[in-house]
Amino acid sequence: MSATKRERTPASAFTGANALYVAGLHAAWARDPDSVDPSFAELFALMDEERQSVLSGADSAPWGRLAEDEPDDRPPPTRPAESDAEPDVAALGWARDSVQAIQMIRAYRVRGHLESRLDPLGLRAPPRHADLDPASYGFNGDSGTRPIYLGDIATALLPGQDTATLDELLDRLRAVYCGPIGAEYMHIQDPTRRHWLQRRLEGDGWRHTFSPDQKRKLLHHLTEAEGFEAFCHKRFVGTKRFGLEGGEVTICALHAIIDQAAEHDVRSVSLGMPHRGRLNTMANVVRKPFAAIFAEFAGASFKPDDVQGSGDVKYHLGTSAVLDIAGRPVEVTLLPNPSHLEAVDPVVVGRVRAIQDRDGCTRPEGRTQHLALLVHGDAAFAGQGIVYETMAMSQLIGYRTGGTVHVVINNQIGFTTVSAHGYSGLYCTDTAKAVQAPILHVNGDEPEAVAYCARLATDYRQAFGADIVLDIVCYRRHGHNEADEPSFTQPSMYKAIAARPTVRHLYLTRLIREGVLTETDARTDWDAFARHLGDEFEAAQSYRPDRRDWQDHPQDPTRLIEDTSRGEPATGLPLGTLRRIGTAMTATPPDVHLHAKILRQLAAKARMFAEGEDAPGLDWATAEALAFGGLVLEGHRVRLSGEDCQRGTFSQRHAVLIDQVSQDEYVPINTLVSDDPATPKLEIYNSLLSEFGVLGFEYGYSLGDPDALVLWEAQFGDFANGAQVIIDQFVASGETKWLRMSGLVMLLPHGYEGQGPEHSSARLERYLQLCAENNLRVCYPTTPANYFHVLRRQMARDCRKPLILMTPKSLLRHKLCVSPLADCAEDTTFRPVITDDRVTQGARRVVLCSGKVYYDLLAERDAREITDVALVRVEQLYPFPGHALAPIFSSHPDADIIWCQEEPENMGAWSFVDRRIERALAEVGHACARPRYAGRAPAASPATGLATIHAEQQAALVDEALTG
Repeated sequence: MSATKRERTPASAFTGANALYVAGLHAAWARDPDSVDPSFAELFALMDEERQSVLSGADSAPWGRLAEDEPDDRPPPTRPAESDAEPDVAALGWARDSVQAIQMIRAYRVRGHLESRLDPLGLRAPPRHADLDPASYGFNGDSGTRPIYLGDIATALLPGQDTATLDELLDRLRAVYCGPIGAEYMHIQDPTRRHWLQRRLEGDGWRHTFSPDQKRKLLHHLTEAEGFEAFCHKRFVGTKRFGLEGGEVTICALHAIIDQAAEHDVRSVSLGMPHRGRLNTMANVVRKPFAAIFAEFAGASFKPDDVQGSGDVKYHLGTSAVLDIAGRPVEVTLLPNPSHLEAVDPVVVGRVRAIQDRDGCTRPEGRTQHLALLVHGDAAFAGQGIVYETMAMSQLIGYRTGGTVHVVINNQIGFTTVSAHGYSGLYCTDTAKAVQAPILHVNGDEPEAVAYCARLATDYRQAFGADIVLDIVCYRRHGHNEADEPSFTQPSMYKAIAARPTVRHLYLTRLIREGVLTETDARTDWDAFARHLGDEFEAAQSYRPDRRDWQDHPQDPTRLIEDTSRGEPATGLPLGTLRRIGTAMTATPPDVHLHAKILRQLAAKARMFAEGEDAPGLDWATAEALAFGGLVLEGHRVRLSGEDCQRGTFSQRHAVLIDQVSQDEYVPINTLVSDDPATPKLEIYNSLLSEFGVLGFEYGYSLGDPDALVLWEAQFGDFANGAQVIIDQFVASGETKWLRMSGLVMLLPHGYEGQGPEHSSARLERYLQLCAENNLRVCYPTTPANYFHVLRRQMARDCRKPLILMTPKSLLRHKLCVSPLADCAEDTTFRPVITDDRVTQGARRVVLCSGKVYYDLLAERDAREITDVALVRVEQLYPFPGHALAPIFSSHPDADIIWCQEEPENMGAWSFVDRRIERALAEVGHACARPRYAGRAPAASPATGLATIHAEQQAALVDEALTG
């Protein structure tokens, strides 16, 4: 008789006098664990520990210890009738069995996955593990039928029973933990989460939860998945598509996650994945028209004819649709992704965070209505550090999204690299344990097990707002791509694959055997889907993308079009508004205890706003705060993140003030608006020590909320080097490849002050090299007012373009780097070029420059009393403002034209501006045909590390610019 159907039978040793005896021993142990026999002490301790872990201290437990303040009114230990009787031998045997059984149960919960049947190819038969062997706990061949008392520790395993035989217990433990599902969750420190997973895994009985209709639905998903790949393999021979053959069950998993999410009232799902199985997912999950996909196979563009852009290969594209899931609308968006497999991970979670914020889901418990769903490859999950960076953000205040469901398509191979060469841990998913994520390994040839785990993963995310990993162990039927020959490097694996029926065939055979459907039913379904694909193939010959698919969508490509006829938009604010913001940012509430130095700074700024025209001028940080405050007043969310950006790397910002008593955060700008959590505000978050992950997150946020000003600040500009993939693949090219619009701002501290090669250059040349097709804005402003305007310009225009800003270090406190309040007032704008108001015409020389070097040139010009050299600041480098330079060149028709920069000649802006300045000179017929360079000599390193050499170089380049 099975364990679940046995009638409740007490252990033979736990009756009559023995029961009284053991109860008395437990009472004594509760007061003094050393007062009882070690066998019983170990039993009571184990049961108490297990109860505290599993039931989180439920007071109904008969084995719980007394609370410290609870009076002990229990009777003292009692023995059977003869008070001097020795312990019953049977009772001691019972105790040993119980202790051993509890230890074994825990071992299966911790290590049962080591013997689970995960590999559908059978190439990795799991070896027997000593911790799962009953003999390791003292059980022998005669122990199988002896009842063992377990109390309610095994309630989920054996409902209604407090005893079980060893055979019953092992059957159940192996069914739960050593079958097609291998669960890793005992590393989780939170007992509530552990118990939730334990109760579900041990009590759900997933093998009996699928109705015939659900089984037929699973088979239909497999028919669509396999049918699509088979059709493409036949019609587009040798064409790369990175098919899903061998992992078709992934489609079942994605459907199950989305369906289950809909039951939890999830309203949107943002999906990121690499190219493996991407086309199948587009077609069969997000329901992109098959005709559109087949047209792209034939070389057609995914864009409407009147939308410009280079486009991308079909298996990098994204798509979106609103799906009807049992009467609930769910918007599912597959984000585009390059071949940098995991680079999309932080982009997806950043986008989800933006959608949640826009939707007013600002509290942790409210973020579950929008889901991030990431699909990974096994090799990439283990090998790409961005996976960990993304997971490391998952519970941080500024980045949490209510948890991400991760699905690993575990082909057991990466291109040609097997696991022994691909990762050092036991599983490719081991890195997920660092963030306490449970991991469900499941055999990819078991569709019902996969669908169950997918539902369970979604339920867990919804219950706890935390990440969870579903590792689908499958295989790759073809090579890395359809033209690759995998048997060159994995002959044994591909012999096994060639002999392996498809998962659809295996599942169909099982369902026919169960009587769920007939072979005729299955053939009818397959043929109907094949006819549908044939019809779509014919329709693809005349398919054209419909612009209506894009209109009124956050990524509407019409919002990429810039109206250049308007010139610079007016971004100034009324003086009254500026002073209102100034009052808010300098006010000191009596209940907020600020640092004395901060109080002095605020008082000085308050005086500046009060003095009006006689004020000393705005510094960089004050102008920034005014820009932020104005946007918040206009209803825009302003989000800034980066390492130590609340205070600012150079202690310049102090936009978030810290109470010196309570450590609470106070954001003065936010006193301008309602404290309703749904009201857009200024949000500044100190990030984790990451560039790649955080920049990707902020880029994704800018996609999800085009009406928010989203900024990322590098601690020093060169730190952005660690995020180069995001810059190259998303920021610079996302618009032209995928029609994805972003207004992300990158603040990159830059300037040569003798700090050595690592903290001088933000690599301006790299961003300029990426500029084309009106894709970026690259600026190097010299005044706080121009910084104010360029930030506000991001929201003033209908189009959205990423903005790359070289921001200052030493200029943050330079006495000349200030702006009058009037330069931010109404009817003022950003100035792409700032002319010299001292030398307005007829100069002997015109020196063009950007950024900090202007102040060095100005100081030296004044010191030498030079009056015939004009200093012209090019504040925007791309799009290059040649039209603004033309009248300046006309005013100085015979002047030498110099380009001066601090960076070495092979870096900085020189290589970019050289020919553009030449063209502007030619347009006005200037006497000087070409500009001349003044700056550091070419170098392999951005800057010297020696202060004396730095000073010599700086003096030389300034002298060369003014008189050389």
